[in-house]
Amino acid sequence: MDSFDNFQYDSASSYGGIGIVDDTSSVYTTNTQGDVPVDLERLSVLDDPTHTPSSMENDLELQSTNGSITEDFDAVLDDLKEEGQVDLPPHACCYCGIHNPASVVKCLVCSKWFCNSRGNTSASHIVNHLVRAKHKEVILHAESPLGETTPECYNCGSKNVFMLGFIPAKSDTVVVLLCRQPCAAISKDISWNAALWAPLIDDRSFLSWLVKPPSETEQLRSRQISFQQINRLEDLWRENAKATLEDLEKPGVDDEPQSILLRYEDAYQYQNIFGPLVKIEADYDKRLKESQTQTDITVRWDLGLNQKRVAWFVLPKLESGEVRLAAGDELRMRYTGEIHKGWEGVGHVIKVPNNVSDEIGLELRRTEGVPHDVTQGFAADFVWKSTSFDRMQLAMKTFAVDEKSVSGYIYHKLLGHELEPQVLRTQMPKRFSAPGLPELNHSQMYAVKSVLQKPISLIQGPPGTGKTVTSASIVYHLAKMNPGQVLVCAPSNVAVDQLTEKIHATGLKVVRLTAKSREALDSSVAFLTLHHQVANNTTARRTPEAYPVEE
Repeated sequence: MDSFDNFQYDSASSYGGIGIVDDTSSVYTTNTQGDVPVDLERLSVLDDPTHTPSSMENDLELQSTNGSITEDFDAVLDDLKEEGQVDLPPHACCYCGIHNPASVVKCLVCSKWFCNSRGNTSASHIVNHLVRAKHKEVILHAESPLGETTPECYNCGSKNVFMLGFIPAKSDTVVVLLCRQPCAAISKDISWNAALWAPLIDDRSFLSWLVKPPSETEQLRSRQISFQQINRLEDLWRENAKATLEDLEKPGVDDEPQSILLRYEDAYQYQNIFGPLVKIEADYDKRLKESQTQTDITVRWDLGLNQKRVAWFVLPKLESGEVRLAAGDELRMRYTGEIHKGWEGVGHVIKVPNNVSDEIGLELRRTEGVPHDVTQGFAADFVWKSTSFDRMQLAMKTFAVDEKSVSGYIYHKLLGHELEPQVLRTQMPKRFSAPGLPELNHSQMYAVKSVLQKPISLIQGPPGTGKTVTSASIVYHLAKMNPGQVLVCAPSNVAVDQLTEKIHATGLKVVRLTAKSREALDSSVAFLTLHHQVANNTTARRTPEAYPVEE
């Protein structure tokens, strides 16, 4: 078949052995006496059954009856909406409480149920949760039309619902689930047309034949929840997996921090506003790290040249992009099996996945008690460090209690006070381009000249505009114009290495400061690192002019 025009779903249909039901086949009706339906518009209540109402009485009674029915119906809805008055089943949506088995699915990662209703949001509740929590696997309810089924790729077994789609087979009675890449692209099965592949999630909700959207009545009776409440609840679940919507109303939960200002009275006000923000960021970063624990890891043990144990293993979450890992990061390995007694050890990453191998190399600090004769039953935890956040808090504290910790100009500039522009009296170089680096264009030369004349500057530009070369040129001129050393900081090790390489090309004497956990790692500027130069005694005869270091 070449299109979906003649494609029909029926109760006998299936994909991969799973039946499919047309979502229009489930029609619910309510009768009271035999096959006679109740006509609410003609329903009336009379005290005297022998009384024959007049036309006016008919109208009055009809209006009164309709009004009482509407009021009673609204009252029932209000009662149902009151939490605690209705005992919801375990499979009720954690957002709104809808519990129709055909309309809910369970997240396999957190074991929470969500419905396919949009409510007051632009996406269905289940899709909202999967995106916010970064989860990707679900299972249908046992009483749903398709039964207790986990959608997975027919070819590779992937359960990532954001990658899954279906292809109708040529028999018109079967659809096949395949992930978008690579299975649907490389599939050459003659029983289906890969060009007809369509995703399971369309317009930010699951397809109706897979997860039935709740009816309007169900949505009216459900708990109304806003997008802001959903976000707050998802944040709360990171700390307490059993938290409910009622917990959001407790005092002290999700209190809004003070808004940042454009101008601050003094450094104490600055610290009081930014301190809690740094704490929030630190708590979030810690929760994120701790939530990335991997279990059921198979380890291959090795002994390094320094006689330290090295664990080689693969992290599935790293392949899916859920986890970021860099050389030098610390991980905690734990043994959770029964063959060996409990053990845990901390080490730093010496190798990350590359084009050659997907394995991660973790060099342990201590070799005592390492179960190197066991290969299965291990878990890996990301070690969170508060060092950078502690430094932020300490810097703000110092800034608050010691006005002389920075120059007066920078002090008032950080607080947003109005200041007269300052121009430093310096001898401008004849050439702004530095030796060993590419020639600067007019915009880059203007940036160098501006920085050399001001106490504080900000250079912005998109990638590829030469900010690194411009920064290296500035460092070169600062080192030549002023006695002493220049400290160069950057937010990542990669950025520091790039700056170190550029500054070294100018001929300056450079020392690359690095963390001890990264000393064993090789890099393009390893010969400029402090530990390498000390080992080779190359810094004893000359004083460094630049100290690149990761911030």
